[in-house]
Amino acid sequence: MSSGTLADLKRPRVAVTGLGAVTGFGWGMAALEAGLASGRTAIAPLTRFDATAYPTRIAAEAPAAPAAVRRVTGWGAMSLADRYAVAAAREAAAASGLPFDASTGEGAGVFFGGSTGGLYECERVYESHRRGRLARAPRGPIRRHLVQRPAEAVARLLGADGPVETVCSACASGTLAIGAAIDALRRGEVKVAFAGGADSLARVTYGGFNSLRAVDASPCRPFRADRAGMSLGEGAGVLVLERLDDARRRGAAILAECAGAGASADAHHMTAPRPDGEGAARAITRALDEAGRPPSEVALINTHGTGTPLNDRAEFAALRRALGAVASDVPLAVTKGSVGHVLGGAGAVEAVATVLAIARQRLQPAPGGGAIDPETPVRLAQEARAEKVGAALSINLGFGGVNAALCVAHPGETA
Repeated sequence: MSSGTLADLKRPRVAVTGLGAVTGFGWGMAALEAGLASGRTAIAPLTRFDATAYPTRIAAEAPAAPAAVRRVTGWGAMSLADRYAVAAAREAAAASGLPFDASTGEGAGVFFGGSTGGLYECERVYESHRRGRLARAPRGPIRRHLVQRPAEAVARLLGADGPVETVCSACASGTLAIGAAIDALRRGEVKVAFAGGADSLARVTYGGFNSLRAVDASPCRPFRADRAGMSLGEGAGVLVLERLDDARRRGAAILAECAGAGASADAHHMTAPRPDGEGAARAITRALDEAGRPPSEVALINTHGTGTPLNDRAEFAALRRALGAVASDVPLAVTKGSVGHVLGGAGAVEAVATVLAIARQRLQPAPGGGAIDPETPVRLAQEARAEKVGAALSINLGFGGVNAALCVAHPGETA
């Protein structure tokens, strides 16, 4: 994530050659692509645990894994977050055409974002212990609580012998992990990078956001005048990244180029965003500078778009600062309205959705209806339609003022 000098622009270009996902729409890219194109939402009544004590009772919960997905060594010992990560990584590897298995991961690195790890499994152990069903807590679920476990599970699956890094920086984690993967490829530290993120629903996070009164009782509606908060989700998104020249040499199908990434911090408040968007604007500008692209070339913005009044307004202020009139003229995607907020995995899932828009040259419609908030006069994509998308932004803003942005471009267009 450099400052975008001329020397930076001569560095190796980074291609996306594979995608994998698990979301509330189901297991796999086909389910995600169909769900996004439909304009419907995967946010529905929560069944994972009893939510009757909370003000809200909905989330984008992943369905049970199909039998074919469960055929992975060690599946029974994995947390839900591990399973989401492994399934998405295996799908992305297969889509890339790379022959990855537990013995052929030479030169591969894993870069993942996350925040909860196996928290859900620990909660189940605690609940059983509290009810007197366990004399002694088992060690397995406690060990699976560690936030780096999904990345480690992916590395074991692939036999990756490169760096295995986990970024835990709130809701910007997935985007920051992709930025780290881009840097590692450009430096020649790895030949292939599996970049993404994963998280699962858990009582602690569900209850925490409810206690902050940040969750809407209805599916979230980013940038709408009647929005009342966010909706939680779960799952994983994984991108296979390679140097563009390497991918072309082996005849890989190139879905998009990760042209630039940027990051910044507000240092403003633990949970509230900086209202003027100055910090987030710096991250956006850095991503565009690294990509060597002016704001006028941005054809799609996949926003952080949580649906909370404060976040949406602060994000729009950031877009205005960084992009000027483009902020209101360019179509906006609001992936969280479809699959909820995947927390540490949000940036990864949303990057996958952004690459899909580039690869398919189609917009993802915003679920639901309602008037746009006059304080955030954005242009939400309203229908799935063909549209030329040469370059796009994927933006994530996290607690503590952590900001991250990714510039994704069509592989046929150079800066």
